[in-house]
Amino acid sequence: MNLENHALVLDLVEWISRQPRAYDDVMAAWRTSCPRLTIWEDAIDNGLVSRNQDPANGATVHVTEKGRSLLRQDGRI
Repeated sequence: MNLENHALVLDLVEWISRQPRAYDDVMAAWRTSCPRLTIWEDAIDNGLVSRNQDPANGATVHVTEKGRSLLRQDGRI
């Protein structure tokens, strides 16, 4: 996978892989208005993380199997 912000995208995916995160927490920590730092969008567009609606906890973000595979390839898990 050739991402311009590869290391930062991996940081995001690794952070989420530790435990599912509330969508609001992810947005507070990772959203940016800088068009050159599209970390969240790159992770979503490449299928590395997904946003799910949890009836008990609201919107949550999880790492996909593709995201876990990328973390393994990079030696992060």
